[in-house]
Amino acid sequence: METKPRYTPLLFGLELLCFLLGLAFLMPFYFLIINAFKKLGAILLNAASLPESWGFGNFKKAWTAIDFPVVFMHSFVVTALSVGCLVVAASMTAYRLVRKPTTFNKLLFTVYVAAMIIPFQSVMLPLMRITSLFELRGHVYGIVICYIGFGISLSVFLFHGFIKSVPLEIEEAAVVDGCSPYGLYWRIVFPLLKPISVTVIILNVLWIWNDYLLPVLVINDAFTTIPLAVQKFFGQYLRKWDLAMASLTLSTLPVVVFFLFLQKYIIEGITAGSVKG
Repeated sequence: METKPRYTPLLFGLELLCFLLGLAFLMPFYFLIINAFKKLGAILLNAASLPESWGFGNFKKAWTAIDFPVVFMHSFVVTALSVGCLVVAASMTAYRLVRKPTTFNKLLFTVYVAAMIIPFQSVMLPLMRITSLFELRGHVYGIVICYIGFGISLSVFLFHGFIKSVPLEIEEAAVVDGCSPYGLYWRIVFPLLKPISVTVIILNVLWIWNDYLLPVLVINDAFTTIPLAVQKFFGQYLRKWDLAMASLTLSTLPVVVFFLFLQKYIIEGITAGSVKG
């Protein structure tokens, strides 16, 4: 006869600790949302208090001040192109590294993994020189190339672990049926990579959508994204926290909805690639 696990004080303490940690992680969203509805004076007086009224005046002003539809489209284009190229390039690279385990490919995978520990600050000056040399600054394709370069390491690492769990017999059966190498990948292998592909998409969307440092170095005002546009509210003598909070709330909503819609694939994709077989 099976016995139900006892609800011990230790288990209650762990649940309480997790609940408190969850509240701590949600606190930034609390400050962001409530201050988006408050006037500047009220924010400076008490940033933690609830707004006296819940009007949308700040959102209307912020929408006009930064031309939100335009900067939103800029961020969308940069994010979509970068993430799309990352998924295709990283998945094909990882597939080749897994299915052709030569000495060179093993060394190349080690280089990819080692590249993840290089801090971005250490390559900022070389990046500026290279982007200027190849005339990449001020162009959309320039920032896309940079994002591919900085994001390919983690993406290849995730795809590499997942592809090892894909049965080789499926590919062998497709080859026997006359499938070409490219047809084998796009028709057989790539559809099987859906969980880890979604994981890579989510992680890179969250990074690229909210990134400020790389766009300010590469594209600046030529193709203003949302993080660059919000910077307009912070001057030398005045910081418009009310409009900045409203702008950040507007920019956060799409990516939060996107994350909540697909977040179940994160754990599925990572755990599926952790065990071979």
